[in-house]
Amino acid sequence: MFGICNLAIIPLRAEASDRSEIVSQVLFGEHFEVLEQQKQWTRISLQYDNYEGWIDTKQFREISEHAFGQLSEAAVVLNSDLVEYVAAPDNLLMPIPLGASLSFLDNSEINVENFGFEGLKISGKKPKSNLINTAFMYLNAPYLWGGKTPFGIDCSGFTQMVYKLNGYHLLRDASQQATQGEALSFIEESEPGDLAFFDNDEGRIIHVGIIMDDNYIIHGSGKIRIDRLDHLGIYNAEINRHTHKLRVIKKII
Repeated sequence: MFGICNLAIIPLRAEASDRSEIVSQVLFGEHFEVLEQQKQWTRISLQYDNYEGWIDTKQFREISEHAFGQLSEAAVVLNSDLVEYVAAPDNLLMPIPLGASLSFLDNSEINVENFGFEGLKISGKKPKSNLINTAFMYLNAPYLWGGKTPFGIDCSGFTQMVYKLNGYHLLRDASQQATQGEALSFIEESEPGDLAFFDNDEGRIIHVGIIMDDNYIIHGSGKIRIDRLDHLGIYNAEINRHTHKLRVIKKII
């Protein structure tokens, strides 16, 4: 069984309960494989990054295996504005966030609700220099564990969505993203758009941010913010101390 998100944003939970931790979000147009189904809850695996979790069974629409395959092979087309609207046949408008997937709109087998979209779209790979401009679109977005939108986002959701909007693929969690790309030996070797990863006292990678020019970093901590980056980690000038311990810098592109 396969499905697609036909709502703006739905929570992806660790367990089959409304009280369970939200580990990520499923944005409009994202498609997935159904792994298990209960009366109220459905466990899924997102096609884009194979991330698994539970969603409310009422919050998606089933699609055929054939449609799933077609959509998986189609070019990734995304909403490129902070907020846009899709129109349904009853002329009701539904808001969708930055990064919502629009690839299915031209496929009549999938788009049975006849959603229409007249906003700005983005598709294909962009120059690496465009990553920072995209990152600025999320600036001051509040931190939200499991979030993937400008209305609430976590550190790895931020990096994943910035890369996705520019045509590059990142996994979902910081520890997963740290397995991708090529490690650099020094900050001086990095370029804007490279990723810096940070660990805790147990050596587990728990944070990620996007490197900017002149030893600055944009990352999610309380909100999407800009701080200094040095060989020790992230330095927050507002509180005059380091907040994250640098583990590794990776060149993904």
